[in-house]
Amino acid sequence: MSEIERILQKITELRKELENLIEQKKNLLDPEVIVASQMLDSILNEYNKIIKNKTGN
Repeated sequence: MSEIERILQKITELRKELENLIEQKKNLLDPEVIVASQMLDSILNEYNKIIKNKTGN
């Protein structure tokens, strides 16, 4: 599995986890929701950095 595929899989997992937490907590300011959102943001930033480096932009 390539690095991009691994990151895309992790993005999918974190997105599902975030959606589930939002459904359970019903509060976007819940600390668990915020942590999950930050984790997703971090992996999305990593993905964007890799894509940017591959395209040379």
